[in-house]
Amino acid sequence: MGKIVARMGDGDRVDMTETEVQQDLEEGTQDAADRAKIPPLTSDEIAYLMELYRRKDRVVGVEDSKACCLSYDNQTSKIERAHIPVSKFQQLALFERCLGADTLELTHIDYSFKQVKHVVMYDKPNMEQAVLSTIAPIFYGAMPNLGLYSVPDGPVPNPMDLIPMDRIDEAREAYAQMVEYAISDMVYVGSQLYEFGGCDGINFDTTAASGDAEFYAALKAAEILHEKYPKMGIEMGMSGEFILGMHAEIEYDGVRLAGLYPHEQVKLCEKAGVTIFGPAINIVTNQSLPWNLARSITFTKACSEASNIPVHANLGMGVGGVPLVLHPPLDALSRASKAHVEICRLDGL
Repeated sequence: MGKIVARMGDGDRVDMTETEVQQDLEEGTQDAADRAKIPPLTSDEIAYLMELYRRKDRVVGVEDSKACCLSYDNQTSKIERAHIPVSKFQQLALFERCLGADTLELTHIDYSFKQVKHVVMYDKPNMEQAVLSTIAPIFYGAMPNLGLYSVPDGPVPNPMDLIPMDRIDEAREAYAQMVEYAISDMVYVGSQLYEFGGCDGINFDTTAASGDAEFYAALKAAEILHEKYPKMGIEMGMSGEFILGMHAEIEYDGVRLAGLYPHEQVKLCEKAGVTIFGPAINIVTNQSLPWNLARSITFTKACSEASNIPVHANLGMGVGGVPLVLHPPLDALSRASKAHVEICRLDGL
């Protein structure tokens, strides 16, 4: 039986037998199914993935009739990583006119709403100029980043200092205070950039990195913005497939947030007024990419089937079956993209 050249979750190339790939695909989908209590991939879907890994092509693509939107986060710093000195507006033009981006995103280099609040007066005219010089819908993006509101960076006692001392009630009160600060900043920045900058929408990026309290803050901010501006686009991209229960008791619309998986997260986002949802499935670096990809698709497929709003799955470094490396290899990225779009019937990536 021939060898299949695959990769590990950290990007290392490995030789695998067809039996090993088949086994990893089956174990990966079962891992996701067991965790989220969702159906595993069907035998036909496993066979599809198996054939994808048998192909000798370095780069693969979706069928013509199954193309989807390409959206981006933190767009105006990505080209800077390649040390190409171009302005934010030139970067947006490159993404739109050279790279085929379907949505654009203006950002501040310090990519958190708390930090953006202090410079929003400068980004309003930047947004106005960007809107006038581009055609694609343009978002303003940043992270909720709840951790910035606790000491030493913010005014609230740090829950991570209180919890080890068994001061649980105080830690939960600290989270409640941090949530109020975060909601205020996200609504302020979103309102300023939409009402006075002319952006098409706001992107809450890497949501819930600080756990359930941060997810709650983003949902409430989305709810307020949607009520104020019903036509505003609101994208919410997650930080991982599982909502960490750092507070553990916080609820939104009567639903406990700790422990929710993507197919459950998206339903709350719909209620809050989110218009695009981005599930993020974390890579396990010491497992193969076939294992990781089958696992990711299982989570994402269930999310897509449950959703009534567009789903743009996160497929970047370390999520969505893509290796945890700064510049993901094309063989891995294209296979993950093709499989997600064609099996999960995504609206975008």
